[in-house]
Amino acid sequence: MQATAMKVVEFERPQMETGSSCTANAWAKVPATPTADERQALKARIRQLLKEKNAVLVAHYYVDGDLQDLAEETGGCVSDSLEMARFGRSHEAQTLVVAGVRFMGETAKILSPEKRILMPDLDATCSLDLGCSTDEFTAFCDAHPDRTVVVYANTSAAVKARADWMVTSSIGLDIVKHLHEQGKKILWAPDKHLGGYIQKQTGADMLLWQGSCLVHDEFKGVELELLRKEYPKALILVHPESPEAVVAQADVIGSTSQLIAAVQSSDAKEFIVATDNGILHKMRMAAPGKIFIDAPTAGNSATCKSCAHCPWMAMNGLQNLLQVLETGSNEIHIDPAIGKKAVVCIDRMLDFAAQKKANVRATGALENEQKLFAGIGPA
Repeated sequence: MQATAMKVVEFERPQMETGSSCTANAWAKVPATPTADERQALKARIRQLLKEKNAVLVAHYYVDGDLQDLAEETGGCVSDSLEMARFGRSHEAQTLVVAGVRFMGETAKILSPEKRILMPDLDATCSLDLGCSTDEFTAFCDAHPDRTVVVYANTSAAVKARADWMVTSSIGLDIVKHLHEQGKKILWAPDKHLGGYIQKQTGADMLLWQGSCLVHDEFKGVELELLRKEYPKALILVHPESPEAVVAQADVIGSTSQLIAAVQSSDAKEFIVATDNGILHKMRMAAPGKIFIDAPTAGNSATCKSCAHCPWMAMNGLQNLLQVLETGSNEIHIDPAIGKKAVVCIDRMLDFAAQKKANVRATGALENEQKLFAGIGPA
């Protein structure tokens, strides 16, 4: 196959005249959009290769809808990053193709070190991961040895290797509450908004790393108030990586899995959604006929009123997915010593979750276990 056609977009959070920035203008290598005929041909070839190579595709809720559909159509899964990794560990396939961002591929490798983990683009990263370098984080931890280190899933394998606990957005509050009740002081990284939300809810002594998600950090509280007046019957769904002024207005606060579940269970017909708009593909499938409105990331004078989409998630496309299946390129490698350290904080979280649920460990019964993990996803 010829080299993948790419459209390169290079921006650095440019400030618009209103003083706001736009996540659509963040740096990314965006695959060129295929024609309808090309899409069909690409999908057919990908299905064939997944079968031939004993590979399974797992996709995050934020990637292109075509990749989400392909994952489900071929026996893979569409989920949050932890369930993606857990699914891959349980699945018999020896090659796991992760459509998402790099820390997700690393987490999959940590939980399945014996398997081959491929990604459409190894440059697809995360602003939370980028903003928490191993050296700086290690120095931060060393400066506060009396604190229990709790890190969010959106971090590198090396950062996880330095942590006592890894948490996800929906179980993080319970774990921090548990540690607080034990009298532990917390060192939290990297998302300041999620950390601040948990700190406020639990009253825990938390020292916060000052990172943020490029997408969620852009949601605007004032603009959300105005939008709610336009849609007074709409429920506001907010991911806790969002700023406090946005979280304060939420009817539902939760991880991707929890927000999708809220859409399915609610009697409401309209929803204002404050998370990456890639999730709307799954929401529309889960609740056909309901109306979904993007939460605002900028004011009326901005070029992009609501453009909440991760530029790195957008780097996953049919073309580069096919390319890695054909060539075996873009494999995730982790130093085994780091992997052995990193898995400790993940297993500690899973053990804690097991006390809250009858069974959250992988047994291979994928269909039965999927519901058990629906509420502990990170992003």
